[in-house]
Amino acid sequence: MHRDTRLGNRWMEYQGSKNWEGLLHPLDDNLRAEILRYGKFVEATYNSFDFDPSSPTYATCRFSKQSLLSKSGLQKSGYTVTKNLHATSGVRLPRWTKRLPRWMSNRSSWIGYVAVCEDEEEIARLGRRDVVVAFRGTATCMEWVENLRASLTHLPNSFATSNVAVQRGFLSLYTSNSSTSCSLQDEIREEISRIIESYGCTDRNPLSLTITGHSLGAALATLAAYDITTMFNHRPLVTVISFGGPRVGNQSFRHHVEKRGSKVLRIVNSDDIITKVPGFVIEDDVADDEHVQLAGVCLPSWLTKSVEHTKWVYADVGSELQLCSGDSPLISSRSNTNVSTCHDLETYLQLVKSCINSTTECPLKKTAKKLLSRESARDLSVM
Repeated sequence: MHRDTRLGNRWMEYQGSKNWEGLLHPLDDNLRAEILRYGKFVEATYNSFDFDPSSPTYATCRFSKQSLLSKSGLQKSGYTVTKNLHATSGVRLPRWTKRLPRWMSNRSSWIGYVAVCEDEEEIARLGRRDVVVAFRGTATCMEWVENLRASLTHLPNSFATSNVAVQRGFLSLYTSNSSTSCSLQDEIREEISRIIESYGCTDRNPLSLTITGHSLGAALATLAAYDITTMFNHRPLVTVISFGGPRVGNQSFRHHVEKRGSKVLRIVNSDDIITKVPGFVIEDDVADDEHVQLAGVCLPSWLTKSVEHTKWVYADVGSELQLCSGDSPLISSRSNTNVSTCHDLETYLQLVKSCINSTTECPLKKTAKKLLSRESARDLSVM
């Protein structure tokens, strides 16, 4: 996984210190390589998860911390896993559900890991010691139930100011605990505190924290970033690299994420419906003060004010790299292209790899066009 390209003094730019200004359109090659690298860390969460409901180890990690990365395709990452992470659903199930198979009512499950870069060569290439927190997407029945709890709920006072609200199910998975496991929030706080204390964060020995995830994992990554920047005063630069993430919170949440200093880069497939839910977004950047865009429809501002504080008005967080599966001939030509394919992590990594961005034409598409134009020219010459 080592690369010759060194990020050097620009590593903070690639981590979003300037909100990726000038790096997205067109997509900078170094940034693309970094996005793909973090995507592999997310891919490792899926490769490590036990999806078999008949297995006695269902919903756990199939590998030990020592072998997780090597057995998940990251043999030469330079990182060492230091903590396994678990998410717990806070939904209270009725008594009759005890008669269901255990896998259907399984409340706690392995959701990801924390890994620290320990390889000196990779640290030199990156320009700092990097810490990765990686989350997988939805896998269990209870996680699907939490996804459906889509209304906004205010964060507890210990978490934020009163106006900040996030999706109820995501918050439940982040903060709930059980008799056998602590909350994901507590696991992350404890491990990040240990890492900061162990390695420190100075100009001579810089430290970065990169939180990455796909789908549900993207939402949890954003929540975790906000939590860390709220809890720790002396912290490293916190960056979120998310793939196919749903909306997480309201406008106040977005404002506080930005105010606390988290840098969020959302990689979005415009054909992926998951990135457009839950709720709807009020677009307040139009020139006409008397009208506001509400989910793409122009409405009087007085009407939007009556709904902007409801439980269904969300706001997108951070910078966006928008891609389109229709721009990649490798994906658009598939006969089974559907909602699931558009949302799949493999699709996202392929789009980042092959397409520059939504405004710059894909290299593969250019090649396809050249071939088609040659064929057309040949046909015309025959005529």
